[in-house]
Formats: sequence, C-alpha cells, structure tokens
Amino acid sequence: MLKLSKKLLLLYLIIAIAFVAGCSGATDADNSNQPINEGQASSNLTGKLIIFHAGSLSVPFDQMEKEFELLHPGVDVQREAAGSRECAKKVTDLGKPADIVASADYAVIDNLLIPDFAEWNALFAKNEMVIMYSEHSKYKDEINSDNWPEILLREGVEYGHSDPNADPCGYRALMVWQLAAEHYQISDLYQKLDEKRPARNIRPKETDLLAMVESGALDYLFIYRSVAEQHNMPYVELPPQVNLSDLNQAEFYKQATVDTTGKQPGEVITQVGMPIVYGVTLIKNAPNQANAIEFLKFLLSKDKGLKIMEDNGQPIEDPLVIKGEEAMPEELREITG
Repeated sequence: MLKLSKKLLLLYLIIAIAFVAGCSGATDADNSNQPINEGQASSNLTGKLIIFHAGSLSVPFDQMEKEFELLHPGVDVQREAAGSRECAKKVTDLGKPADIVASADYAVIDNLLIPDFAEWNALFAKNEMVIMYSEHSKYKDEINSDNWPEILLREGVEYGHSDPNADPCGYRALMVWQLAAEHYQISDLYQKLDEKRPARNIRPKETDLLAMVESGALDYLFIYRSVAEQHNMPYVELPPQVNLSDLNQAEFYKQATVDTTGKQPGEVITQVGMPIVYGVTLIKNAPNQANAIEFLKFLLSKDKGLKIMEDNGQPIEDPLVIKGEEAMPEELREITG
C-alpha cells in the first residue's frame, strides 16, 4: 500500500510540474506578441536628470526627453530652457544643481563653465540666422533677402531680438546687423537698426518673442532657422556673408563684435562673430552623473539624439568636435569616436 502511495505521489508531482510549465509557456507566448523595448527592459537607472539648455533646443530636447524616459522609465528628466548664458550663470552665479548644460554657442561653455564647473565641450550641432515673420507682419509680401534693411527701417515696423547678455541669439542678431552694413555697403545701418528698435522688443531668450510675432505685436524677429521651421513660421533667408552659418565666411564674420557681461561683476567678454555651433557638457559635480552620461550617449549618437536634431531642421556637426576630450568619461569617448 505504501509502495502504491509513492507511485501516486510521483504521478501527482509530474502532473503538477507539467501544469506549471504549461502556464509559464502560455504566458511567454502571450508576451512574445508584445513589443519590448530593450533599453526599457534592461535599464537600472533611477532618479532625476537636470538639464539646462538653450531655448532653441526646446523642441528637439522635448522629443529626446520622451524617448529617453521610455528607454529608462526610472529616470525623470527635468529640463529648464533659457538663454544659453543664463543657463551657464544658473550654475556659476546661482549655484543651482545641474547635470548637463547645452548651449547655442559652444563659446559660452568655454568662457563661463570651463575650467571651474566643466572640463570638456562637445560641439554637436549648427544653425543659421534668419528673419522670421507672420501673416500679420507689415510688408510681408514685399520683404526679401536684399531689401530687408529698408523694410525694417520703415515707419511703424516693429522688430526685435533676444537679450545679448542672456542669449547668444541676441548678440548674433547684432552681429547680423554689423555684417549686413558691410555686405550691403550701408555704413550707418547698424546704428539705425539699433536706435529704431525699442527696449520692449528685447526679451531674455529668442523663444520668448515667438508669441509676439504670431500675434502681430512684433513684425519681424531675428532668430535661428531651426526655430522658425519647428514652429512652421515663414522667414527671410539671409546671405551667407550675414547669416553666421558658412565656414567659408569665418574670416568675414570676425569683424562683427559685441560686448557682453563676463563671469564677474564689471567684467566684459567681447563676443566675436563666428559660424553658429552648439555645445554640450557634463557639469563637474553633477548630482545625477550616471543618468547624465547615459543621456549624453543618447544625444551624441547619430541614430538617436543627432537624428532627432536633423529631423527638427537643425544640421549636426559631423564629425563631432570634442574640446578637452581627454577629460571626457570613457564611455562617452567610445560614442564620439
């Protein structure tokens, strides 16, 4: 009788194992039909990621944030958009914690963050200056790449730009005016444009002025081409001698200079005209360094972040240029090559 009980017990055990295995197999089969994101399934990253970035990067970085959080659901990306110089000064002057700073002018990182707050600078994207307008803009059907100085100086025409002390787009707008004076051979053009533009048409960052253009409060705005395209707004293209995008015009651009505030009170930094190149860096005391490095790997990968930049109308720097590469984390150097 005992022998029979052992046989029955063994039989029950085999049946139970088969049942459990069958259930597991069914579950696996069900799951095999569901898309699984490899990064999402394997990521162990948690916590925050704090990014201060140029306002002109808002659209592509918003997309990157969403895709990065899908890959790393334990990470909460927290972005603050501002003028690039303001972004840097949040770190240097206000002592705000940050992991990454991305600037519309790589020189902001060189001049304000390195060496005390950062060690390297990845030059990753380019842009060009244009004059954006809307359906409400005066003389919108008349303005073009040749006559825009005359149109802007007409009575009643309102135009603006961002604050040169807060945002590179602001001092680049002033450089455009200086270069235009040389290119069009209008000696007093800069002075006339500067005098006619009221202080109310200057805001901390270029994206602050978008709503004014869209509503008709502002007729024309000096802004990056990528921003105009991302917001589906019409714009006037500027000649390469003026738009700060052409490497072949680098020497010509150098004659345009704008003084801005420096690191210390009373200090002045003279910004010199050069082709527009964006930079990004890791802050030395980044509170979420592992998350920051992973995001930078995403940003600087051609099939991820850099593709998002191109998809949003912003050319990339190819190949990437890394200043201070020896100080860059090894896992990032593997990506940037």
